[in-house]
Amino acid sequence: MNDASGRTTAAAPHAQHPPDIPGPARILVVDDEAIARDNLALVLGRQGHETLTAASGAEALQLLAGADFDLVLTDLMMQGMDGLDLLRAVRLRHPDTEVVVVTGHPTVKTAVEAMHAGAYHYLSKPYDLDEARALVQKALEKRRLKQEVARLREQLRQRSLPVPLLGAAPCMQALKRTIAQVAPSDVTVLILGETGTGKELAARMVHLFSRRSEARFLAINCGAFNEELLESELFGHEQGAFSGAVRQRKGLFEAAEGGTLFLDEVGEMSLPMQVKLLRAVQERTIRRVGGTADIPVDVRLVAATNKDLAAEAAAGRFRHDLYYRLNVVVLRMPPLAERMEDVPLLAQYFAEKAARDTGRPAPHMAQETLAVLARYPFPGNVRELQNIVERAAVLRAGDTITPADLPPDLRALAEGFAGKGSPPLVLRADGAGEGVTPDGRPMTLDENERAHIEWVLELAGGNRTQAARMLDIDRASLWRKLKRYGL
Repeated sequence: MNDASGRTTAAAPHAQHPPDIPGPARILVVDDEAIARDNLALVLGRQGHETLTAASGAEALQLLAGADFDLVLTDLMMQGMDGLDLLRAVRLRHPDTEVVVVTGHPTVKTAVEAMHAGAYHYLSKPYDLDEARALVQKALEKRRLKQEVARLREQLRQRSLPVPLLGAAPCMQALKRTIAQVAPSDVTVLILGETGTGKELAARMVHLFSRRSEARFLAINCGAFNEELLESELFGHEQGAFSGAVRQRKGLFEAAEGGTLFLDEVGEMSLPMQVKLLRAVQERTIRRVGGTADIPVDVRLVAATNKDLAAEAAAGRFRHDLYYRLNVVVLRMPPLAERMEDVPLLAQYFAEKAARDTGRPAPHMAQETLAVLARYPFPGNVRELQNIVERAAVLRAGDTITPADLPPDLRALAEGFAGKGSPPLVLRADGAGEGVTPDGRPMTLDENERAHIEWVLELAGGNRTQAARMLDIDRASLWRKLKRYGL
């Protein structure tokens, strides 16, 4: 059959290929002789492979620039760019694609030259169809073996990392038990929590404990793209779909096939984009930008947000139907202020990690340093603690991290404890955080945040820029909070 550009294609996507042939692959057949080109494409198409054809080396390079191919079969003697020149170009630009050279004038010199240039093998004309099928099978097996080695190396690299969710606090133990329960299933997971609490780490644990752990884990921050770019990133686009779309490109849904796709800050997604995501979740198909074909996808979704999606849905800023689709199993990431007993463990872990990264001996955390950290409520959560400790581990003069190694803001904070009083976060004997009012009543979250901002402003001498830096937020966020609390 012919595609839209008139090139011959052959495929049998629903055919049952013989068990000795690797699964369907994308193959490019290049020959300036139409009959030979189309016959070989037809034979391979009947094996279940997707085959495209090109009548010249230049046309082949155009096709290769727009899509990934597992194998190229190219005639040696062609007008213009010959098979060896095409082989060299493919090895340079697409090193993972296998190449078989087809020649009607086989000689030892030709074979040696082709193999030295990077060909998998060569096929002599006239060739036996069984011989051609067997050679294609072996070339594809080599291609898949290389892919498997790369996948195993990546898997080994990921699994060599320590378990990311550290913490002995009861809330963290309960969280890890829930992850272990839900990970083996394929249910959609929604992770809620403040910025810096480790939502992506929780998503990675869901993936690593799932049956999809050998496939890819891909993540995207939905708040980092405008609507048009986000649609292209998620669903891909066809060549010419918009200005700059010079080639077809798969989106993350296709790239994560068989694995897990993590949608961070999903609450930042626009309403029109939510409709498109809902369709993908419901139908398990996607449509590339500028395309008309529905493409089935097999991906597990894990979404995360620091917003209250139920409130967002009630206010009309988030679709109820998408919320219910995402809200199958909910994981709530506790802020660091609710598990202050984990601060020493996390601080020592981050200090040792920074030491490994810089090739220095692991430092000790002075008790005075831990005492300072234990009195700080960490509005930036674990991420803020990591930044503070890694900086101190790099800048320390000796083998112990002392309060003097902490950032100036924290040193001022430590000095301010005596003269300015304690922060609104009061530590019980067991180390757990509890904000209380003067009459002993537990503070609400808003009361706690308001009191903490007042205290930090006092420490900063009313300097809002300094206060924002100490709170690890930008000036605009601080201004909104000041306006909200009437400060």
